[in-house]
Amino acid sequence: MDPQAFIRLSIGSLGLRIPGAALNSVNSGIHVVSSPCSCEIRLRGFPMQTTPVPLVTSPEATPDSHSIASSFYLDKSDLKALLAPGCFYSTHACLEIAVFSGRKGSHCGVGTKRQQIGTFKLEVSPEWGDGRPVILYNGWIGIGKSKQESGRPGAELHLRVKLDPDPRYVFQFEDVTKLSPQIVQLQGSIKQPIFSCKFSRERVPQVDPLSTYWSGSADSSGLEIERRERKGWKVKIHDLSGSAVAAAFITTPFVPSTGCDWVARSNPGAWLIVRPDVCRPESWQPWGKLEAWRERGIRDSVCCRFHLLSEGHEGGELLMSEIYINSEKGGEFFIDTDRQMREAAASPIPSPQSSGDFAALSLVVGGFVMSCRVQGEGKSSKPLVQLAMRHVTCVEDAAIFMALAAAVNLSIEACRPFRRRIKRSSRHSL
Repeated sequence: MDPQAFIRLSIGSLGLRIPGAALNSVNSGIHVVSSPCSCEIRLRGFPMQTTPVPLVTSPEATPDSHSIASSFYLDKSDLKALLAPGCFYSTHACLEIAVFSGRKGSHCGVGTKRQQIGTFKLEVSPEWGDGRPVILYNGWIGIGKSKQESGRPGAELHLRVKLDPDPRYVFQFEDVTKLSPQIVQLQGSIKQPIFSCKFSRERVPQVDPLSTYWSGSADSSGLEIERRERKGWKVKIHDLSGSAVAAAFITTPFVPSTGCDWVARSNPGAWLIVRPDVCRPESWQPWGKLEAWRERGIRDSVCCRFHLLSEGHEGGELLMSEIYINSEKGGEFFIDTDRQMREAAASPIPSPQSSGDFAALSLVVGGFVMSCRVQGEGKSSKPLVQLAMRHVTCVEDAAIFMALAAAVNLSIEACRPFRRRIKRSSRHSL
């Protein structure tokens, strides 16, 4: 398997230092001691990221050089777009870090504004595409306006900007998971078959012989009309020789919770992700557990929570990811410890199993592990999966992530509401 080239742009070791004279100056407009500081990290074509910036009060102190506050992952097309002048840009794109004091929002009904302290900019250059580790900046830099009339220095920002090669394997399910598709590896325009996916389910009698009429489809299994539970779904991943190298199967049925017609957080459905046991032929070894449920709101979402089953971790389970996917539009399930910890810390309502578990996870593995992009319910979803090369030592390692991706994809359908209205258009179509 040949990986595709990706690079990881990481920003870390953040710290803000403001000379004491500036702190005591009424005219500075910066009240850093009593207000939190944060920064907005921008890179053209990518969502803006916001992260806190700690205040460094000691002149001799230096922020932790290993801390990562933000990361961007770029492939060749991303880098090409950044190096090309935009419609309103005469030069290459820049990494921009704007530092603020205070918070957005209001206090006691009175609107409050953040105070911008300064900005750091670093232009994207062709060396970003060299495919080798490089530190683009490391150390202190002045970002605040100095008080020229008094000779006082302005604010200083400490940061470490680094590029690291982070190659990935990219896979695509060639059809929807329930149709037992082939899985190919993508390398440019080349598609190389790597695995096959075999979906099966326990036989469940049809509740209504007219179910094809209600669904408007010859295949009523797609909607599971009016069934009170969804269970017995299994997915096996086979290599090119036909050997089963990974599997996922429902262990806790997806059933509607009391008083509603959807799978709720209080009683999620669950998948067990397994791989062959090397010590016992024809046996499986548990690898991970995926739980899924539906969150109701203005826009419904499906939450997928994945635990790695680890004997070395207290309780035997290590939280790897907890992602909300738009039930209508679909979205991305991912395992990325840096991103997960950053989003958990920024969430105003943390999950009961968020910050503590992710803090433990950061000691085990850092950075991007995998991502799986799926479509929303009722759509033809052909999962696109990316895997960090450093986490794949053999084909079987990739297969277990394919089983996880299939389980994520099928969870979107398994979490659909159980009651469906009659489609008038389908009645006329028969």
